[in-house]
Amino acid sequence: MILLTPNPISHAELTEAVRSPHCGAVVTFLGTVRDITDEAVTVALDYEAHGPMAEDKMRQIEAETRERWPVGEFHMVHRLGHLEVGEISVGVAVSCPHRAQAFEACRHAIDRLKELVPIWKQEHWRDGSTEWVHPGVS
Repeated sequence: MILLTPNPISHAELTEAVRSPHCGAVVTFLGTVRDITDEAVTVALDYEAHGPMAEDKMRQIEAETRERWPVGEFHMVHRLGHLEVGEISVGVAVSCPHRAQAFEACRHAIDRLKELVPIWKQEHWRDGSTEWVHPGVS
């Protein structure tokens, strides 16, 4: 499943969605809004995306991941809109027959999402300033 959503991401639902009787390993990555970026205190983030293009790139990442590892189930979801510190902004969950495969596949998927998917975030800092961060930049 590939999803862009304005709704909160449930880590339990994400993890359960990829469990499979054919796979002995489930790895879930959650990206959350942290309160410090470098030396600036972050109070919130806003995410925007070019929806159709972002979903196409996310499907491309799923296909790449399935080509390289024996993935049972694959879910990738990214929040859009305004998020407060502590909220989940992105989740990737992968099941594979063995743990090494699942860890490698999940890491590949989140790394590629950061590289390829046109999702932008605007950081809001405690001093009232903001800055847009472009895709491919942490």
